[in-house]
Formats: sequence, structure tokens, C-alpha cells
Amino acid sequence: MTINPHFSAADYFYMRRALVLASYGRFTTHPNPNVGCVIVHPERVQDERWPDAIVGEGYHARAGEPHAEVYALKAAADQASGATVYVTLEPCSHHGRTPPCADALIAAGVSRVVVAMTDPFPEVSGRGIARLREAGITVDVGLCGDEAYTLNRGFFTRIARNRPFVVVKLAASMDGKIALANGESQWITSPAARADVQLGRAQAGAILTGARTVLKDNPQLNVRVDQFPDDHSYGDMPVRQPLRIVLDARAEVPRDARILNDGEPVCLVRLQPSGQKLPAHVEEWVVQSDSQGRIDLPLLLAQIGERNIHTLWVESGARLAGSLMQAHLVDELILYQAPKFLGPDGLSLVELPEFTRMDDVLSWDLVEATRVGPDVKLILRQPDAAQANEES
Repeated sequence: MTINPHFSAADYFYMRRALVLASYGRFTTHPNPNVGCVIVHPERVQDERWPDAIVGEGYHARAGEPHAEVYALKAAADQASGATVYVTLEPCSHHGRTPPCADALIAAGVSRVVVAMTDPFPEVSGRGIARLREAGITVDVGLCGDEAYTLNRGFFTRIARNRPFVVVKLAASMDGKIALANGESQWITSPAARADVQLGRAQAGAILTGARTVLKDNPQLNVRVDQFPDDHSYGDMPVRQPLRIVLDARAEVPRDARILNDGEPVCLVRLQPSGQKLPAHVEEWVVQSDSQGRIDLPLLLAQIGERNIHTLWVESGARLAGSLMQAHLVDELILYQAPKFLGPDGLSLVELPEFTRMDDVLSWDLVEATRVGPDVKLILRQPDAAQANEES
């Protein structure tokens, strides 16, 4: 992170606190962005006893409910007058489900607003900041912008690219295998790694898989809060279940599949209507095919984005993962690698064509490597995506 000399050490402290607050809503706010807000009485900011100066704070918890600024202003009450406000995303300036936060800050009489980054949403972008400045409030923009971007990268990706941020989760042995030659794969990774996967699922608007995976493993692909890591806090709001999307072009998924029988929303993607009678919570979604008669993946992602889904978590077999990678539709790979060797006849991690030139090989940037139980978690991004994140 680059330190901006325009901001003080206290500014950084309060914005980082606002970012922590914003993260409390990452399992519940979808399709809204995660936003945190801290209100500080400037006369109390002294001698690095910075927490003592906080008079109000809050975060956005659920779409349709008050925004972070509203909760923070309510907590601050009269102490908001003349205060400095730290907010992780530009205050809204339009009437949606809730009134404009910019107007609430003006009415409260705050003197300064520090914004991590502007809101790219067309109805807001720059207008909230302009409204605050027109009211005589000092507005400083750009503090901890990279962290704020990462927190809402799916929201920003959908607006910029008209599709969700795509994360492909993979699990493999040290020799890059996902199963033994006979197909047995449970379990390659540890319980700690599988608990970490629950956090990834919970932050997605939808989970994508293929019919082959459903037929082979009969997964449920839901979020299990009881399996979250013990040291993980997720606020006090119920964690929502993401939409499960199954690519089922030939209507192969059986009616008794576990994924269809837990009452949570499922979308079966097909190339033509099946005529099947499906439960109310299961939708058949007919989409177009590509030139090879398969589901058109770029078009599918665009249609998923149109449903206001910001982040798509992919847990699938080698074929779908490879197809997404070949089409350059994957923004991030998360690979859990177990300290095991499955041998030369094990099933490969992804299905890719045979490359004859190194220039054609798919290259990724390794941005993070951490230990999760006995396994290693690798996070890789496309080079241009990694650079864009650094420059935000």
C-alpha cells in the first residue's frame, strides 16, 4: 500500500476502522456494496488516543436497510455537528430504497468527509461528493482506495465489464491431480481448507457448477455457517445463501439431486426447454449456444450480471474450469494444494488444449500464498486484473 502524505496517521487509523466495519456486511449486503462509516470529533484527536475520538460508527448490513452513514449518524447524534466522517465509498446522492446519505451528512452539520473512493454506479459517481462540497463541507478522496476496491471488487467489475467477478476454486495434490484414476477424490484437502471454502461461497452472489459435477459428486453447494473457521466473525446478520447455477445443457441433472432439494434457489441452464416439472425454487434458464453448440459462456456471464450478481464462485470439474480459463473469463483462481501425491494416472486439475508454444501458455500472477491447516492456499489473478487492483 502506498502512503498518501495528504492524509495523517489518524486519518489512516479511522479509515481502516471503517474498512473493518464494512467487512462485517460482506456475507449479507449483496447486491449492494459493503460500506463502513466512522464519525470522529476532531477536538478529541490527540496524543494517538484515536479510538477515544470516535463518536459514531456503522456499516451497511442488508439491501433495503439503512446505509452505513445513517447508522453512524444515529450513534453520534448531536456530536456529528462539526465532526469528520470517514466512509469507504462515496455517499449516495440519489433516492433508492433509502434517502441520500449525502443529504443526511449535510443536515447533520459535519465539517469534513474523507472518502476511500468514488462510487462508479452511474447514479452516484461524483455527485455525492459534489453535493457535499456545494454545501461547504471539505471532502478528501483516495484514502485506502485499494483496500476499498478489493472489498467491493465484484460490484465494480459488474459495472465496468457488465459481468460478475469470476473466482474459480480448485483443489489439488502436489502433482496437480484432483482425484485418483478411479475417480475417488474425498478428501484431498483438509477440514481447515474446506472451512475456508465456506467463506468464499458466502461472499458470492452465485455459485456455478456443471452437470457432470452434480452427477459425480451430488454436492449441495450451499453455505454452511457451522463450518466457518472458529476465529471468523461475520457480524450479527443471517448469512444469505447464494444462487446455485448448474450448466445442464442436456437436462441430465436428476430430480432427486441434493442441490435441488434443500429449498434454496437453483437455476438450471439449458439450451432448450426440457418440459420438466420443477419445484418453485428451481428455475430453468434457457440460453443461447456458441458456434460449437455449447452454452455460450461470455453471454451467460453477461446475463448473470444482468441479474445483479457481482461475484460468481465456480466449483466445477476440470472441463468447465478449463473452458472459462481459455475464454479469459476468470478473474481469480484460488487453489488449495494438499501435501499429497496421487500419481501419474490421477485426474488433471483443468482440461486445456495442448500448447505448442510458450507464448500461448496461460500465465497468472501469484498474489498471495498462505497456509490453511496442512494445505497451501494460492491466490492467482490475471496480470491485467492484478495491475488494475494495484492502481485503484
